[in-house]
Amino acid sequence: MLPLLIILGGLAFATFVVFLWGMGVYNGLITMRNRYKNAYSQIDVQLKRRYDLIPNLVETAKGYIKHEQETLEAVVKARNIALGAGQKAAADPGDPDAIKNLQGAEAQLGGALSRLLMVAEAYPDLKANQNMLALQEELTSSENKIAFARQAYNDAVMVFNTQREVFPSNLIAGFFNFNAAALFEVDSPEERQAVKVKF
Repeated sequence: MLPLLIILGGLAFATFVVFLWGMGVYNGLITMRNRYKNAYSQIDVQLKRRYDLIPNLVETAKGYIKHEQETLEAVVKARNIALGAGQKAAADPGDPDAIKNLQGAEAQLGGALSRLLMVAEAYPDLKANQNMLALQEELTSSENKIAFARQAYNDAVMVFNTQREVFPSNLIAGFFNFNAAALFEVDSPEERQAVKVKF
């Protein structure tokens, strides 16, 4: 009888230890998931800041480059698409499809902004406009902040994805459906180039 109680006590203790370990791994994964979601919210804040600057930039340019209506409309359209993609990604920053759509929308917006700023170079009065200069400086600042926020997000995603993939944490991650989060990357060489702002 005593050996049976010792065996049962040992099994109960081992079960308790495994339960505590599982709870620790689960809580760690939750913490890491919340970190990358918080990191994404920092990207979201900076993207919204940039999205708010773009209509002012377009309005300022509109008075000077009336013959470039197509360029102005392309910027506004790309901004609206990126804003929608950003809202979907903010709803679930771990969704790889939402992040991929945002990346594509951001690439289109970056291209449209680059074209607008290149067109603006041909208009000396616009280049000298104080409002345009201030908006370009704010846009440059926003781009830098987005890059830093993207780096923090990618770092948090990497830590989460690594933890969910290593053994034995992957057992808990698989059981509780902790899916891999997507990195916020640039896919093409054109996207890797920053928006060029010249003064």
